[in-house]
Amino acid sequence: MLSPRSTLDREFSAIRDNILRMGSLVDTAIDRSIQALRTQDVVLSRQIIADDQGINDLRFTIEEECLALIATQQPVASDLRAVIAAMNIVNDMERMGDHATGIAKTVIRMGGEPLLKPLVDIPRIADLAREMLKKSLDAFLARDAEAARRVAQQDDEIDRLYNQIFRELLSFMIEDPATTTRGTYLLWAAHNLERIGDRATNIAERVIFMTTGTMKELND
Repeated sequence: MLSPRSTLDREFSAIRDNILRMGSLVDTAIDRSIQALRTQDVVLSRQIIADDQGINDLRFTIEEECLALIATQQPVASDLRAVIAAMNIVNDMERMGDHATGIAKTVIRMGGEPLLKPLVDIPRIADLAREMLKKSLDAFLARDAEAARRVAQQDDEIDRLYNQIFRELLSFMIEDPATTTRGTYLLWAAHNLERIGDRATNIAERVIFMTTGTMKELND
């Protein structure tokens, strides 16, 4: 017969496995959304939107697992913080999936219009956001607060790139108002990626809460 400690560890291990599965789905959604934007692929965009349901379903599955663990195992102290952190992390990842879907919906709205400018900084933001997601989940698995703090620092680079994109596209639209619609589409895409970086920062904050018991915004 398993001890209460062994049962708790086994059930939380299953939760961690599902969090990693969800992280992989979200990472794929972000990657494919940039592919769809770059190639104006409406078919791929519709697939991204359809696949988002799987991310949503997995979020609810993990939340139910967390609630069941709390009810049956009654975790305390750091164990309880870990379960609460997990519930918050999957909420942020579900929103990341929504942001990737937002980019896919933008591609559909563009209706095959040519991009206002070649994609350079937007894919760079996407790469940084995906890296932040991976590193924040690694920090969660390792219960590594310092690694989580380093993840949050990367959000500054995303913000810098987003502001650069905003200024550049705004200058296009001011010089030629006919480009406003196409410029706005790219701004929407960049904004969704910037929000993904913010969500990864939220995950890092939850890791620090889990390991230290302190909840603090890392990037005010």
